[in-house]
Amino acid sequence: MAKDVKPRVKVPKTAAAGEVITIKTLISHKMESGNRKDSNGNRIPRSIINRFTCDFNGQNVIDVEMQPAISTNPFFEFQAKVPESGEFKFTWYDDNGSIYEATRAITVS
Repeated sequence: MAKDVKPRVKVPKTAAAGEVITIKTLISHKMESGNRKDSNGNRIPRSIINRFTCDFNGQNVIDVEMQPAISTNPFFEFQAKVPESGEFKFTWYDDNGSIYEATRAITVS
């Protein structure tokens, strides 16, 4: 697991049934494309967040595959329709096999 990796997620705490909400995510991750070299001329291994998923109550909402051109600290903003109270699960995967997760509950009133 990479050091200093911190997922951040912003989801409204409440919504009306069927409402479309905006979700924002950011993960602090020092991305390395694999194209740079260190001071000795050795290639620095690629280390990026290569996949991001979001599920709501076990149903997939978004699944994104990322490539080396993705920026450091990837930010995503997307919308989701909320039919019922439940939990969003956010998962980021990196090249080192590390998995970073965050969850947020939402109540439908």
